[in-house]
Amino acid sequence: MNKCNLILHCGAAEVPRKALATVPTPAPTETWRPIPHEEYIRQVEWELPRYGLDIVHEAHALTHDSSRYFGLIQVQNGCNSPDYSWVLGLRNSHDKTLTAGLVAGSSVFVCDNLSFSGEVYISRKHTSYILEDLPGLIGNALGRLLLLFRAQDQRVERYRATRLSDADAHDLTIQALDKGVVCASKIPALLHEWREPRYEDFEPRTVWSFFNATTEVLKGALHLLPKRSQTLYQLCDQYAAV
Repeated sequence: MNKCNLILHCGAAEVPRKALATVPTPAPTETWRPIPHEEYIRQVEWELPRYGLDIVHEAHALTHDSSRYFGLIQVQNGCNSPDYSWVLGLRNSHDKTLTAGLVAGSSVFVCDNLSFSGEVYISRKHTSYILEDLPGLIGNALGRLLLLFRAQDQRVERYRATRLSDADAHDLTIQALDKGVVCASKIPALLHEWREPRYEDFEPRTVWSFFNATTEVLKGALHLLPKRSQTLYQLCDQYAAV
């Protein structure tokens, strides 16, 4: 079974779960009330069983003097794909730079590629009563994310069934560059992954193979991955008629 070791790709410092409880939370103001990192994770974990989701693995990281938190939780509900897993991404901050949020993702077992298909914000800002409202906000977000997970399964099957020519793959590559999914310096690596896949699973010439060639070269800044992979999904959806 895969592990959530992708947190290491973001450049933040991976920390054990117990270390999050030692991170001090800034004092609230009249209009801003930060959420303790540990409290946020605990509330998410508390709500997961209500939606039939079990935790398989988890990984946590801190950056910017522990003021920003990023986490990955691999979940399953008994009917997941045998070659990729559902991943729940969490984020929080104590420096007013990030809203608390959840993102639906998937991780491919054979290559550890991570992508995010949709994001739900817990709150537009850390308001005065956010801690009191947190359980309800998280429950609502998980309900929406579960729909995203289901849609993701259908999308992947469509990607696998859609053949992609070299010409179309090259066109998608340029579109990915234009849309900011990849930078120009990554184009040679992306094309190499497409033309000579390092994993046998991606040798079929399909949209799924191209998608994984791209996510292979996107391993890097985790905080940028949600936007980049969501744009990549949009591009691939056009070819797979999702």
